[in-house]
Amino acid sequence: MTHTHAPVPAWQEAVFSALKKRGVQQIAYVPDSGHSHVIREAQRDPEIHDVVLTTEEEGVAVVSGAWLGGQRAVLLMQSSGVGNCVNMFSLPQMAQFPFLTLVTMRGEYAEFNPWQGPMGRTTQQALELMGITVVRADTPEEVEDTVEAALDLVFEAGERVAVLLGQKLIGRKKWERN
Repeated sequence: MTHTHAPVPAWQEAVFSALKKRGVQQIAYVPDSGHSHVIREAQRDPEIHDVVLTTEEEGVAVVSGAWLGGQRAVLLMQSSGVGNCVNMFSLPQMAQFPFLTLVTMRGEYAEFNPWQGPMGRTTQQALELMGITVVRADTPEEVEDTVEAALDLVFEAGERVAVLLGQKLIGRKKWERN
Protein backbone atom coordinates (compact mmCIF):
# COMPACT_ATOMS: atom_id res chain seq x y z
CA MET A 1 0.00 0.00 0.00
CA THR A 2 1.36 3.41 -0.96
CA HIS A 3 0.62 6.43 1.21
CA THR A 4 0.71 9.84 -0.35
CA HIS A 5 1.13 12.78 1.97
CA ALA A 6 -0.79 15.96 1.33
CA PRO A 7 1.35 19.06 1.09
CA VAL A 8 2.04 20.68 4.44
CA PRO A 9 0.03 23.87 4.89
CA ALA A 10 2.21 26.99 4.93
CA TRP A 11 0.96 27.96 8.40
CA GLN A 12 2.34 24.69 9.86
CA GLU A 13 5.72 25.39 8.27
CA ALA A 14 5.56 28.93 9.70
CA VAL A 15 5.10 27.53 13.22
CA PHE A 16 8.23 25.40 13.04
CA SER A 17 10.19 28.17 11.38
CA ALA A 18 9.23 30.62 14.14
CA LEU A 19 10.29 28.15 16.84
CA LYS A 20 13.65 27.60 15.14
CA LYS A 21 14.22 31.31 14.52
CA ARG A 22 13.61 32.09 18.22
CA GLY A 23 16.01 29.38 19.43
CA VAL A 24 13.63 26.75 20.79
CA GLN A 25 15.77 23.73 21.67
CA GLN A 26 13.20 21.38 23.20
CA ILE A 27 9.71 20.47 22.05
CA ALA A 28 7.59 18.37 24.41
CA TYR A 29 4.37 16.77 23.16
CA VAL A 30 1.74 14.10 23.34
CA PRO A 31 1.35 12.96 19.71
CA ASP A 32 -1.37 14.95 17.93
CA SER A 33 -2.24 15.19 14.24
CA GLY A 34 -2.66 18.97 14.46
CA HIS A 35 0.97 19.29 15.54
CA SER A 36 2.28 16.47 13.33
CA HIS A 37 4.40 18.67 11.04
CA VAL A 38 6.17 20.43 13.92
CA ILE A 39 6.70 17.08 15.66
CA ARG A 40 8.19 15.48 12.51
CA GLU A 41 10.47 18.47 11.93
CA ALA A 42 11.61 18.46 15.57
CA GLN A 43 12.43 14.75 15.29
CA ARG A 44 14.52 15.42 12.16
CA ASP A 45 16.35 18.46 13.52
CA PRO A 46 19.58 17.61 15.41
CA GLU A 47 19.44 20.98 17.22
CA ILE A 48 16.05 20.24 18.78
CA HIS A 49 15.39 17.62 21.42
CA ASP A 50 11.90 16.20 20.98
CA VAL A 51 10.36 14.85 24.18
CA VAL A 52 7.43 12.44 23.85
CA LEU A 53 5.18 12.64 26.89
CA THR A 54 2.79 10.13 28.38
CA THR A 55 0.60 12.95 29.68
CA GLU A 56 0.54 16.68 29.08
CA GLU A 57 1.28 17.80 32.62
CA GLU A 58 4.73 16.23 32.32
CA GLY A 59 5.35 18.81 29.60
CA VAL A 60 4.86 21.71 32.00
CA ALA A 61 7.72 20.31 34.09
CA VAL A 62 9.86 19.64 30.98
CA VAL A 63 9.44 23.23 29.73
CA SER A 64 10.18 24.62 33.22
CA GLY A 65 13.23 22.38 33.61
CA ALA A 66 14.52 23.38 30.19
CA TRP A 67 14.38 27.03 31.23
CA LEU A 68 16.27 26.27 34.45
CA GLY A 69 18.88 24.48 32.33
CA GLY A 70 19.29 27.49 30.03
CA GLN A 71 17.21 26.26 27.10
CA ARG A 72 14.04 27.43 25.43
CA ALA A 73 11.24 24.89 25.19
CA VAL A 74 7.61 24.71 24.09
CA LEU A 75 4.77 22.33 24.98
CA LEU A 76 2.49 21.11 22.18
CA MET A 77 -0.90 19.74 23.18
CA GLN A 78 -4.55 19.45 22.30
CA SER A 79 -7.20 21.42 24.18
CA SER A 80 -8.25 18.27 26.03
CA GLY A 81 -4.75 18.14 27.54
CA VAL A 82 -5.17 21.57 29.13
CA GLY A 83 -7.50 20.03 31.68
CA ASN A 84 -4.79 17.55 32.63
CA CYS A 85 -2.35 20.40 33.34
CA VAL A 86 -4.32 22.78 35.53
CA ASN A 87 -2.54 21.89 38.78
CA MET A 88 0.90 21.83 37.13
CA PHE A 89 0.36 25.33 35.72
CA SER A 90 1.11 26.48 39.28
CA LEU A 91 4.79 25.69 38.67
CA PRO A 92 5.57 28.33 36.01
CA GLN A 93 3.19 30.79 37.66
CA MET A 94 4.64 30.57 41.19
CA ALA A 95 8.27 30.32 40.03
CA GLN A 96 7.71 33.05 37.41
CA PHE A 97 9.22 30.88 34.64
CA PRO A 98 8.61 31.84 31.02
CA PHE A 99 6.21 29.26 29.57
CA LEU A 100 4.82 28.63 26.08
CA THR A 101 2.28 26.10 24.94
CA LEU A 102 0.74 25.72 21.48
CA VAL A 103 -2.74 24.21 21.78
CA THR A 104 -4.69 22.65 18.92
CA MET A 105 -8.37 23.11 19.63
CA ARG A 106 -11.07 20.45 19.70
CA GLY A 107 -14.74 20.75 20.63
CA GLU A 108 -15.33 23.61 18.22
CA TYR A 109 -15.96 23.74 14.48
CA ALA A 110 -17.49 20.53 13.08
CA GLU A 111 -16.50 18.44 16.11
CA PHE A 112 -17.75 14.88 15.84
CA ASN A 113 -16.72 13.71 19.32
CA PRO A 114 -19.00 15.03 22.08
CA TRP A 115 -16.37 14.25 24.72
CA GLN A 116 -14.19 17.03 23.27
CA GLY A 117 -16.86 19.71 23.76
CA PRO A 118 -16.65 20.56 27.47
CA MET A 119 -12.89 21.14 27.59
CA GLY A 120 -12.88 22.79 24.17
CA ARG A 121 -15.43 25.33 25.38
CA THR A 122 -13.47 26.10 28.58
CA THR A 123 -9.84 25.87 27.45
CA GLN A 124 -9.25 29.61 27.28
CA GLN A 125 -10.86 30.25 30.65
CA ALA A 126 -8.91 27.44 32.34
CA LEU A 127 -5.63 28.84 31.03
CA GLU A 128 -6.50 32.40 32.02
CA LEU A 129 -7.56 31.30 35.52
CA MET A 130 -4.06 29.85 35.95
CA GLY A 131 -2.42 33.15 34.97
CA ILE A 132 -1.58 32.24 31.39
CA THR A 133 -2.08 34.85 28.67
CA VAL A 134 -4.08 33.43 25.77
CA VAL A 135 -3.69 34.45 22.12
CA ARG A 136 -5.47 32.77 19.27
CA ALA A 137 -5.10 32.08 15.55
CA ASP A 138 -8.09 30.94 13.53
CA THR A 139 -6.88 31.62 9.98
CA PRO A 140 -3.65 30.66 8.22
CA GLU A 141 -2.81 34.35 7.81
CA GLU A 142 -2.82 34.89 11.59
CA VAL A 143 -0.58 31.99 12.60
CA GLU A 144 2.95 33.22 11.92
CA ASP A 145 2.52 36.63 13.53
CA THR A 146 0.60 35.19 16.49
CA VAL A 147 3.24 32.53 17.22
CA GLU A 148 6.09 35.02 16.82
CA ALA A 149 4.34 37.49 19.14
CA ALA A 150 3.86 34.73 21.72
CA LEU A 151 7.54 33.79 21.47
CA ASP A 152 8.47 37.42 22.16
CA LEU A 153 6.09 37.60 25.12
CA VAL A 154 7.59 34.43 26.58
CA PHE A 155 11.30 34.69 25.87
CA GLU A 156 11.73 38.47 25.87
CA ALA A 157 9.17 39.55 28.48
CA GLY A 158 9.16 36.39 30.62
CA GLU A 159 5.41 35.77 30.34
CA ARG A 160 3.36 32.58 30.41
CA VAL A 161 1.45 32.24 27.13
CA ALA A 162 -0.80 29.79 25.31
CA VAL A 163 -1.45 30.03 21.57
CA LEU A 164 -4.78 28.47 20.67
CA LEU A 165 -4.84 27.12 17.11
CA GLY A 166 -8.54 27.01 16.21
CA GLN A 167 -10.21 23.84 15.03
CA LYS A 168 -11.30 25.49 11.79
CA LEU A 169 -7.60 26.18 11.08
CA ILE A 170 -6.62 22.58 11.86
CA GLY A 171 -9.42 21.18 9.72
CA ARG A 172 -12.29 18.80 10.23
CA LYS A 173 -11.53 15.58 12.05
CA LYS A 174 -13.30 12.45 10.91
CA TRP A 175 -13.73 8.97 12.31
CA GLU A 176 -11.65 6.52 10.32
CA ARG A 177 -13.94 3.61 9.54
CA ASN A 178 -12.56 0.37 8.13
